[in-house]
Amino acid sequence: MNDIKILEKGEKFAHVSVGGLCGFEGKQFVKDASGATSCEISFGSLPKGAAVPFFHSHKENEENYVILSGSGLFQVDNDVFEVAEGSVIRVSTNCDRNLKCTSEKPMTYLCIQAKEGSLGSYTMTDAEITERESLL
Repeated sequence: MNDIKILEKGEKFAHVSVGGLCGFEGKQFVKDASGATSCEISFGSLPKGAAVPFFHSHKENEENYVILSGSGLFQVDNDVFEVAEGSVIRVSTNCDRNLKCTSEKPMTYLCIQAKEGSLGSYTMTDAEITERESLL
């Protein structure tokens, strides 16, 4: 497992790192380090032939998996399908899920977990253009 590093923290932000994703091993949750209050984000990696060692289901939270590298199989209840780098899989509440790496290189993925049905506004329906001097 990689150690999460808190790089910078301010009143309105947190900047954390799980390190390089190439060679990342295991599973790392970032909610506690980042102080997130709306979702849980985790990074995971599976070596060739490995699967998550258990199926699981959530009562309130949907999960969105983003495959960052490698390829494999994903199972939701009795449906099994292939996934690969660039795949995005949303899984609803109250159903079993698991994934397995079938590629030669490890499958690295991001999982974002948030309360199902809670997204009210997003992108520009929740944003406004502001005037500020750029310090970049």
